[in-house]
Amino acid sequence: MPKIVDHDQRRVDLVQATWRIIARHGIDGATMREIAAEAGFANGALKPYFPTKDDLLAFAFGYVFDQTNRRVAESIRGHSGLDALRRYCLEVLPVTDVTISEARLVIPFWQKALTDPDKAALHSDSMERWRVDFMRFLAEAREAGEVRTPASDDVLAGQLMSFLLGAQITASLTPDHHSPEQLIEHLDSWLRMVSAAS
Repeated sequence: MPKIVDHDQRRVDLVQATWRIIARHGIDGATMREIAAEAGFANGALKPYFPTKDDLLAFAFGYVFDQTNRRVAESIRGHSGLDALRRYCLEVLPVTDVTISEARLVIPFWQKALTDPDKAALHSDSMERWRVDFMRFLAEAREAGEVRTPASDDVLAGQLMSFLLGAQITASLTPDHHSPEQLIEHLDSWLRMVSAAS
């Protein structure tokens, strides 16, 4: 009887293997041969799923983004305003082994997105979804009297986005000055500032 292959699971296995190799060796170390070996597949077995490494990298970014959103949805369930916003950010900030590995994966994706319109569009769509969520929580917080700064919610959402994406770089490149504890304190300091009366 022929073996039944779960193709969706194989794609996930390959993405997770890619994730592990990039976290350990960077994007240059993530050759198709190394990825196949890490996932326990023959080198040629990748071609039906991902013809090129760029295809695999794009899928991997989408997978990481989806995983982050699943964690966020679970974390914010039943919460609103600044409480929900803080919970949201803690699922993005590189403060755990998982989110640090995710940061090391998205950094090379950004490099590719600079010259690839499809990858740039994927990133833009993903970040717009976050921005919409941030605006919703900020509006809830302002209505509840939690946000007192005169800065607009659009400005605050932009600050938060810049902080989260920048933290993925700084935590990867200068972890001594951007430890998980420090990043959490940076987030909490920002939350205190937006809550302070002008």
